[in-house]
Amino acid sequence: MRALVQRVSSASVTVDGEVIGAIEMGLCVFVGVTHSDTDALAAKLASKIAGLRCFDDADGVMNLSALDLSLPVLVVSQFTLYGDTTNGRRPSYVAAARPEQAEPLVERVVDELRTLGAHVETGRFRTEMKVSIVNEGPTTLSIEV
Repeated sequence: MRALVQRVSSASVTVDGEVIGAIEMGLCVFVGVTHSDTDALAAKLASKIAGLRCFDDADGVMNLSALDLSLPVLVVSQFTLYGDTTNGRRPSYVAAARPEQAEPLVERVVDELRTLGAHVETGRFRTEMKVSIVNEGPTTLSIEV
């Protein structure tokens, strides 16, 4: 599994003109799933996201997590994280899991984040989403488990 994590001052997801998920200061997390991913990897990814120390402490050092600060997380599924651009200019998505496999694993990440104590908003699987992000810092981190 892969996640692209952005520290944001705000983020939202809109589907068909309706905002379906929105947060203020927190994390916007794009999650990609590949064929070999499992529930255990989804739980591990959620734990890494929840504990990711990417927020400043009183000394201005990135030492605090979203959980430490009770900040929300917006999770958006994104199969394009497994796009391969090695050959040519058109990405290949062969490594991306089919929706039937990916959707329950993304949901597992969301459920595990909630179990860990995070307030989680989400996008909507299998829809055309418009994601608005104000990246704070900018801080963008890639996680792979």
